[in-house]
Amino acid sequence: MSAKNLTKIILPEELMPKYWYNVQADMPNPLAPGLNPQTKKPLTPSDLEPIFARELIAQEVSTERFIEIPAEVKELYKQYRPSPLYRAHGLEKALDTSCRIYYKYEGISPVGSHKLNSALPQVFFNKIQGIKRLTTETGAGQWGTALSLAGKLFGLEIMVYMVKVSFTQKPYRRSIMELYGGKCIPSPSTLTASGREALEKNPETPGTLAIAISEAVEDATSRTDTNYSLGSVLNHVCLHQTIIGQEVKKQMEMVDDYPDIVIGCCGGGSNFAGIALPFIPDKLAGKNIRLIGVEPTACPSMTKGVFAYDYGDSVGLTPMLKMYTLGHDFTPSGIHAGGLRYHGGSPIISQLYHDGLLEAVAVKQNPSFAAAMLFAQSEGIVPAPESSHAIRTAIDEALKAKESGEVKSIVFNLSGHGQLDLYSYDRYLSGETEDVEFSQKDLQKSLESLPKI
Repeated sequence: MSAKNLTKIILPEELMPKYWYNVQADMPNPLAPGLNPQTKKPLTPSDLEPIFARELIAQEVSTERFIEIPAEVKELYKQYRPSPLYRAHGLEKALDTSCRIYYKYEGISPVGSHKLNSALPQVFFNKIQGIKRLTTETGAGQWGTALSLAGKLFGLEIMVYMVKVSFTQKPYRRSIMELYGGKCIPSPSTLTASGREALEKNPETPGTLAIAISEAVEDATSRTDTNYSLGSVLNHVCLHQTIIGQEVKKQMEMVDDYPDIVIGCCGGGSNFAGIALPFIPDKLAGKNIRLIGVEPTACPSMTKGVFAYDYGDSVGLTPMLKMYTLGHDFTPSGIHAGGLRYHGGSPIISQLYHDGLLEAVAVKQNPSFAAAMLFAQSEGIVPAPESSHAIRTAIDEALKAKESGEVKSIVFNLSGHGQLDLYSYDRYLSGETEDVEFSQKDLQKSLESLPKI
C-alpha cells in the first residue's frame, strides 16, 4: 500500500520527540510580563514559588528553544506516545471531498485526552522538589483526571475543584478521578473563602473555571506541603503539549504531505498550542499555512474579547497576565464543552493571535454536535464535545475548498474521546441543547472589572 493511502500513521517509539519546543524563542514580539496581583509590578520567581515548582517557573520564563524531557517522563509517555495520526478516509467520503483530512488522536492516552502530556511533568517536577500534595481546577474533568493519575504514579495527593455544572453533567469524571486516587468536589464549594463568596453572590451559580482556580490557589497557599497545578493557559503547559505538533510534523513527512490548515479547539489554549506552535517557525519562514483556534460562541475570548491584563481567577489571587479576555467576572452559560468555558486564554496564544500568526473562529454548540455525530458515524470515534469544535471547523474548511475547487491538506487535533460525555450527547439527540448567543451587554459589564494597569 502506498504511504499516501495509510489510515494509521504510526511514528516509531524511538522517534518520539526528546525535547519540548519553546515558541518563546521564536516569537516576533515577546510576551508582556506577568504582574504581581498585589503590587502590579512584573512578576519575579519568588512571587510564584509559594504555589509552583521551581523547575516549572524556570520553564515559564525560558526563551531556550528546546527543553529536554526528563527520562522519567519520557518512559511514562511511551505508554501512549507517539499517538497515531489518522487519515480520515470515512469523513472524506461522507463529505465527498478531495481534501486530505487528518486527525491527531490524543484520546488513546490512559485518561482519554491530551492532558496527561502536561500532568506527568508537572507532578514529576513537584515530586522531586519534595511537594506532597497538589490542588487544581478542572472544567470538563479531563485535566483533573490526568492529574489524579499522574499523582498516583508519582505518589502525590491530588485535590480537584471541578466546575459545578460539569460536575453535574459528567458524574463519571469524578468517579474516574477517585478511582485514580484523587479527590474531586464541585466548585464553588464551602471549603474556601472564595468559594463561599461566590455562593453568597449567587447560590445557583453554575461555577466557572475562574472560581475553581481561586479555590485551588487559596487551598494551595494555606498549606506548606501543597502546590498548585494548572492544566492550560500558562507557558509551561503549552510547552509540554508541543510534543503533539512535533509528532504531527514527522508523521506528515512519512506520507509525503504537509498541512495547509492546522486546527484545534481553544479554551485556555493547551491542545491548540500543542498542535499549532511547532508550525510557527515554518510560518515565520514563509510557509503558507493557516493555524486556526476554535472557540464556542458562548465563550468567545479571542473573537470577541479584548487584549488586556486580567486575572486568571475570579477574585484576583493569581498573577495578572496579558491575554484575550472576556473579564474574570464573566460567567459562561452551561454549555457541554466544559473545557472551553474559560474567560481568557493563554498569553502565548493571545500574543501570536494579536500578531496575526494564528486565526480564531467561534462556532455554535449544535453545529459542533452535528459535526461530532458525522465524525462518529464515519470514523467510529465518539469525540469529546470540546474536540467537536475543531471537527466542525475542519468540515467547514473542507466544504469551502470543495466549493472553490481547491484541494487542501487539513489536520485537526482530536484532543480527547467523549465516552464519558454521553449525557451531553443524550441532550443533543433529544433536542435539548441550545445555541447560546454571546451577549455584548454582558461583556461590557464584565470588562468593567478589568484591573486598571
